[in-house]
Formats: sequence, structure tokens, C-alpha cells
Amino acid sequence: MTYAITQTCCGDATCVAVCPVNCIHPTPGERAFGSTEMLYVDPATCIDCGACADACPVDAVFPVDSLFGAQREYAAINAAYFEGREPEPVAGPNFHAWDEPSFPRSLPSGFAPIRVAVVGTGPAGMYAAEDLLLHTNAEVTLVDRLPVAGGLVRYGVAPDHPATKKAGEAFARFHSHPRVRMALGVEVGRDLTAQELAAHHDAVIYAVGARADRRLGVPGEDLPASISATSFVSWYNAHPEAPPETVALTAERVVVAGNGNVALDVARILVTDPAALADTDIADHALTALRDSKVREVVLLGRRGPGHLACTASELLALTHLPGVDLVVDDHDPRTGTTIDGAAPGEKAALLRDTPREAVDWSLPPAAGRRIVFRFHSAPVEVLGHDHVEAVRVTAGEGEQEIPAGLFLRAIGYRGLPVPGLPFDASTGTVPHEGGRVTGLSATYVAGWIKRGPSGGIGANRTCAAETVGTLLDDAVAGVLPSPAPPPKAFHRLARSRGRDVVDARGLAAIDRAELAGGREQGRPRVKLATVPALVAAAKGGRWRSRS
Repeated sequence: MTYAITQTCCGDATCVAVCPVNCIHPTPGERAFGSTEMLYVDPATCIDCGACADACPVDAVFPVDSLFGAQREYAAINAAYFEGREPEPVAGPNFHAWDEPSFPRSLPSGFAPIRVAVVGTGPAGMYAAEDLLLHTNAEVTLVDRLPVAGGLVRYGVAPDHPATKKAGEAFARFHSHPRVRMALGVEVGRDLTAQELAAHHDAVIYAVGARADRRLGVPGEDLPASISATSFVSWYNAHPEAPPETVALTAERVVVAGNGNVALDVARILVTDPAALADTDIADHALTALRDSKVREVVLLGRRGPGHLACTASELLALTHLPGVDLVVDDHDPRTGTTIDGAAPGEKAALLRDTPREAVDWSLPPAAGRRIVFRFHSAPVEVLGHDHVEAVRVTAGEGEQEIPAGLFLRAIGYRGLPVPGLPFDASTGTVPHEGGRVTGLSATYVAGWIKRGPSGGIGANRTCAAETVGTLLDDAVAGVLPSPAPPPKAFHRLARSRGRDVVDARGLAAIDRAELAGGREQGRPRVKLATVPALVAAAKGGRWRSRS
């Protein structure tokens, strides 16, 4: 029996480090690392020790003979990665060559403790904090503009992906670390300046992500019921800045621009049986709305053909096995069927080969039941309506066509926002840097999407953060980091003096207890607190009640 890596692989390579026979690839030292959608176990090399399964932070690794349903296909997917690949000749019992030994965190014996602020508690920020805490004697201040930690893991991962959310549990180990202080609910540029934060620390790492969305730039994009997928994801994940009234599910058809993972997430949530979502941590208001939803059809628009699907193969494969939901390919363009039929095994388009195709008559209401329609070679050119969305005009061959819809979501990517006090490249939505060191500023660094742009999943942030921490430590060893003048506790006095409800590690633990208690009452994993007042009240040990 061998093991296989499955859909929820985060790619952070924790499994690679514990494998005794080097059977998981690509490894961080290989050129392909970061370019594949997931990691793979070589069945010819695996010795069935289970170390990878024990180490995986997102429960993505299973024995092959335990796979069922859609997961069964991952045995072949893992094996296919190694077909035709000739391993380098090695001596000894291993079947794959090991990388040369590397000690990237070798510091001088007299290296003095440094104080580092990490702004952002999502994956990039927490990977940076983890690196510093495990490999140096640094003291870390975790800063976040929201009064709760988690970032993308808490507010970006779909609620029906609980295994992926387990990455948050791995990060949470460091929230109560003795060399960690937390200042949640503090925003740079609102409560204090970048200069003030820097003055209290030897170095600052900004890992603030890319929380804005890209726009289409088409007429009608700002009509009511035309929103970003970013807002929709925040809405169903109980983000404090996405109130219940953000989304109304009163139309039978929804059109989504894009076919990446986020587009598939929103489509799946819209048509999944709400009873299945009741066992997740989806926002209470979203679960109520989905139970009353009139949505029966979601149309995914792809500007290019099925050979250029932006989603990962694992997410598409899961969608083809979604219970109670039909998957259809709109056969309006002959290029679509030709591409699918001609796709080679292993190509994403091949996963749609058994999906029914039909030339959809958009003048008719959605068919009975629930379904998702892939429409390729079609892009939105205008959102139509008077006081709300009524239809979307899209390209159709040499002409255009109207698709009646009552909700339009754009899922064409995220975009970073400027951080006051830091340089910003408006063309890329990132902070200019060299190896993570912010251009033109001393002792200031970036990691994650604000550094490299919105690409890669959770695990991609590990190597990104490692590069940044490496650059920071190089600067520390070289003696170019300025020493902070104020004592360690001065920063927290400063933050609290600004009148903000600052949440520390004890308050974060109280929020966690409150949400878990709410979950036990409803038979759910947790019930997320969805407003800043509710989160702050829970952090203080109280129970907040809306005045409404």
C-alpha cells in the first residue's frame, strides 16, 4: 500500500521534509516546485510509513486503498506525474536524489534577539513568524487590522473545504508562543503610521495580502447586484466588512465572469444543498440566505477556451462529482468541443470530456434542478439593467448575446492595495522590493501577495516568506537594522492610547472559545462572529447582542 496526495494539497512541502525516502516531488530544491498545482507521491518509492500523512497540515495525504469517490482518481494522478521521468542515479536505498545539505538559518553564536513586527496574520505572515520563532531568538509582534487572526485561511477558504482550513490550526500554535505579542484590530495608516511601527521594532514585515478585486471596466459593472467574487466570498465567510445585505439570492440565474478556483468556489456554494453547508463554519446569514435562495443555475464565463481553464485540476475534478448538481458545457462555439475531445490525458480540458454539451437557449428560464454551465470563448461586454442587474451581454462568436441574470459576480483576480508609508507599484498592485526588502526603506520587508502578486495558494507563501526572512536576517547579521529606542511594551501602550479595542492573544483565545461554544449549540464546527463589535465583546469575555 502506498500513499497519495489529494485535492486539498497546500503545497507548503511540510511532507517533503519528513519523507525518509524522498518520494514526494517536486521538492523546494527542484525547478518545478511552485509551478505544479500540487505535490505528488511516487508509488514506486513510497514505503508506506505514513510520515507525510502525519505531517500534512491540511489532511491531504491518504493511503491509496482508503480513497473513495472522486478521491480514487488521485492514485492515478500521483502516479502519472512520475511516468516517463527518469530519476537521477543514486547510491543507497533511495530512489530519488537528495538535495545538497542546506543550513539557511545559520546565525552567529552571539546573535542578539531582535524585535520584528509582522503585519498580517494570514499564511504569509504566519509562515514568516514561524520561521523567525523556530530558527532565531526573535520576539514577534503580530499586527492585524481586524480584531481576529487568520487572514485568507479564515476569510478566503470556502467553508466546504474544512481540511484546507486546518492550516489555520497549524498557525494558531504560534499565537500563544512566549515570544509572541499580538495587537489585533490595529491598522497601519489608520491607528498608527508605518514610521511609528518601525520605531518600536528592529524590522517590520508586511504580509497584508491583496484584498481588493480586479475590475472588468465594462458598462453597468457598478449596478446593484453586480459585485466582486471577493465580496461574495467575504459574505459567506462572515467577514466583518461584508454585512448580510451584501448579497441577495432572489434570481434563478447567476453569471460569474471567470473560471478560476474562486469562480468555482462561488458557483459551488451557490448550488450546493444548504443541508451539506450546515455542517460547516459558513456565516449564519449566508446559510439562511442559501436556504431561501432561488438560484438554480450558475453560468461560468471563460474568455478563452477549455484548454485555458484558470482553475486547478483538483477543484474541477471535485466539481464534476458535486452531489445533486448537473454540470453542462455550453456548445455555442465549435472550438469548445474540439478542444475537449482533443485534450490529452492529464490536461484539465479532458476532465470535461464526459460532461454533457448543449447549445443553451438563454431566452428560456433555467432548467429544472440545479446546474453549473461552463461557457467558453465568451466574455462580458456590458451588465444590463435599470436599478439592478437584469442581464449580461456577452461575446458570442462574431457577435454578442444577452444572458438574463439577476446577479453578476466578477471573479477575475485579486489586487493589492497601497500601504500608507510604503512605495507602491500601481501597475502590479505590489510593493517594490528586492528579495523581500522594500525598495528605498530600511528594515522594512514584504511577503505574500503584496510582495509577488495574487498567485499561488497557501503553501506558496512558505517559500516566499522564507526568502523574506532570509533577507531580513542577512541585514540583521550585517548590522544594518536600526535598534528600536522604546522598550518592548511601549508599542502596545501606543496602540491602546489611540482609542482602539486592541485584542491580544488572551482575547483571541476568548473569541475562539465563544465561536466554538456557538458551534456546539447548533451542532456545527463553530459559529463565526461576523461583526467587529461582536468580536471585540467576545475578546473581552462578554457576549455582544445587536441592538436590532
